[in-house]
Amino acid sequence: MSTEESDVLTREIGDKGIIILNRPKALNSLNLSMVNKIYPALKKWETTKSLVIVKGEGGKAFCAGGDVKAIALAAFKGDKMGHEFFRWEYTNNGLIGTYKIPYIAFIDGIVMGGGVGLSVHGPYRVATERSLFAMPETQIGLFPDVGGSHFLPRLEGRLGWYLALTGVRLKGADIFKAGIATHLVDSSKLNNLEEDLLQTSNESDIKTVLAKYHNDNKSEFSLSPYMDKINHCFGAPTVEEVFIRLVKDGSQWAEETIKTLNKMSPTSLKITYRQLEYGKSLNLLDCLRMEYRMAVNCVNNHDFREGVRALLIDKDQSPKWQPATLEDVTDEIVDSYFEKLPEKQELKPKL
Repeated sequence: MSTEESDVLTREIGDKGIIILNRPKALNSLNLSMVNKIYPALKKWETTKSLVIVKGEGGKAFCAGGDVKAIALAAFKGDKMGHEFFRWEYTNNGLIGTYKIPYIAFIDGIVMGGGVGLSVHGPYRVATERSLFAMPETQIGLFPDVGGSHFLPRLEGRLGWYLALTGVRLKGADIFKAGIATHLVDSSKLNNLEEDLLQTSNESDIKTVLAKYHNDNKSEFSLSPYMDKINHCFGAPTVEEVFIRLVKDGSQWAEETIKTLNKMSPTSLKITYRQLEYGKSLNLLDCLRMEYRMAVNCVNNHDFREGVRALLIDKDQSPKWQPATLEDVTDEIVDSYFEKLPEKQELKPKL
């Protein structure tokens, strides 16, 4: 049986459910309509199916993120559509992280932002040689949300801080080697993998099938040569100290990293650093509650709108951040992003 609702397709094959993100021209970027359709399907299937597969249509992207352009355009008009979008997006993330049946994400092609949130909290994440991962939110005055505060601090060493602040991209096998994907499969074999998964009858079968298709890539993780530098520089107690350590390092890698960080919103860099420090000792649902407060404050403040304007609307690539320097982003400003919302506005995942 197949029900077609344009931007999200749901298919039921026996006791298995498949969700297909179906905005290929927009690289399957999530909008409010999509997150509102995914939740009820997942909730219903949790008690009626034996597994769920989620994938993207079109071959180029699993999901390239949330539709931040629409959120920013609404915010310019004083519309709080972003609050509603983030509420439902994070509610989906929380459900995936506590899902009672096997949840398998095929993260083939681009997987960024919202696409990471639809995959990384599930137990099975299948990358391919075409996969491209990044959390580039600091470039648009946001922060690595969708539970980034939970999964990023749990990567090796300070890798999560490095990926979060710089938005550096990982490709193919690197996504598996970083611990973001659980399996690596040749894209040409995804259809066969799906067919075999649809024949499974228990979780043991699922693990056997995934292991059969897994490509045990022996190449070195591309960031391995830099992990000592990453751990030292991004292990600093403050963002300012990160810069000091990078300058002191003086290598080409350090210089390129400084150049990248200088493009980002200073406020985003600081709230992200704080977010990951908090997140390393919080469970997923508490991370999502914290992130919802941060997201509401970002939508209500200057840098998110300005970052999206510069990158995605006017595309002049020259955002005017406020405050413009790290030194001007005071502790009080950072604190304000984490303050509790009025009780009625707080995120309460319906799990």
